[in-house]
Amino acid sequence: MLSGFLIGGQIFRAQVSGKPLLWPFYRRRAFRILPAYLVVVVLYFSLPAIREFGPLAPLWQYLTFTENLLYDPSWNHTFSHVWSLCIEEQFYLVFPLLVLALAHRPSARKTVFVLASFVAAGIAIRTWVLVHQLQPLGPDDFGDLYMEHIYYPTYSRLDGLLAGVALALVQTYRPALWSALTRRAYLVLAVGAACLGTAFWLFYHRFTAVTGPAAWGTILGFPLVSLGFALILVAAVSPRCVLARTIPGARLLATLAFTLYLTHKAVAHLDQHVFPQSIAARGLASMAVLATTCLGLAAVLHFSLERPILRWSQRPPKLYCPPTPSAQ
Repeated sequence: MLSGFLIGGQIFRAQVSGKPLLWPFYRRRAFRILPAYLVVVVLYFSLPAIREFGPLAPLWQYLTFTENLLYDPSWNHTFSHVWSLCIEEQFYLVFPLLVLALAHRPSARKTVFVLASFVAAGIAIRTWVLVHQLQPLGPDDFGDLYMEHIYYPTYSRLDGLLAGVALALVQTYRPALWSALTRRAYLVLAVGAACLGTAFWLFYHRFTAVTGPAAWGTILGFPLVSLGFALILVAAVSPRCVLARTIPGARLLATLAFTLYLTHKAVAHLDQHVFPQSIAARGLASMAVLATTCLGLAAVLHFSLERPILRWSQRPPKLYCPPTPSAQ
C-alpha cells in the first residue's frame, strides 16, 4: 500500500507537471532496488550457510523477478520473501505505461472503472482458485498450495498497491477530498482499524479452514486489509492525528527498511547457529540479539552500498564544454 501511494504520487506529479515520465522513473527505481538486491542474491548463491531452508529457486527467476509466479512449496522456501519485491518490480514496469494510456483521454470515471476492475478481477481469481483448486484438496495440503496459488502470485495480490494508488490519485487530483479526509483523521483512523480488525478475524483460520469466515477472508480479506491500512495512512499524515508526530527510531527504520527486508531471514538463520542459547530462549535476550544483528547488517549494507549509489545517481550530469580559444 505504501509503495502504491509513494510511487503513484511520483508518477501523478510528473504527469501533472508535464515532466518526462518513463526514463527518469525507471532509472530511479533501478538505482534504488538493483544494487543491494543483486548483492544479496550473490550472497545467497555463493554462501550456502546463510540459506534459511536449503535449496534456492533457479537464479534466472530472481534476476527476472518472476520467483513469485513460479514458487514451488515442496522445496523452495529459501529467500522466498522476495515474492513481494517481485510484485513491486512488475508493478513498477507496468504502472507508468498504464498511466500514460489513461492520460490519453483522462476521465475520472474511466480511472475508477480501471481500479475497480482490477479489484474485482483479484476477487474473482481468488474465488475460483479457492473453490475449484484448493477446497477439493482438504486442509492437509491447503497451506502450501494456498501460498503458491493465492498468496504469492501478482494477479491475486494487487489490492495493496491499488489502495495506495487510489490514495495518491485523491491527493493529487482531488485536494478538497484529501483535505476533508485528513481533517477527520480520528474518524478515518477508527474506520481503518475496524477494517483491519474484521480482516484479521476473517484471516484467522485461512491456512486450516476451507469454508466459512476463512473462505471469505481469502476472497474479500485482501482488499479489506488494504483499505484499512490506506485509511490509517490518511490519518498518519494528518497533522491533527497523534500518528503524525515524530516516533523515536521511525526514521532509522524507514531508512533501513529495504536492506533489512532483504537480509533479515539470513541473519536470523545465522543467529540460530552463533547464539543458539539466546535464540532458543525466545525471550528478551533473543529479541535483543535478533534486533541488533538484523539492524546491524542492514545498516552496513545501506551505508556502504545503497546510500553512496543513490547519492551518485542523483548528481546532475556534467556537461562537457570545450574551452574557448584565447584571444590573440
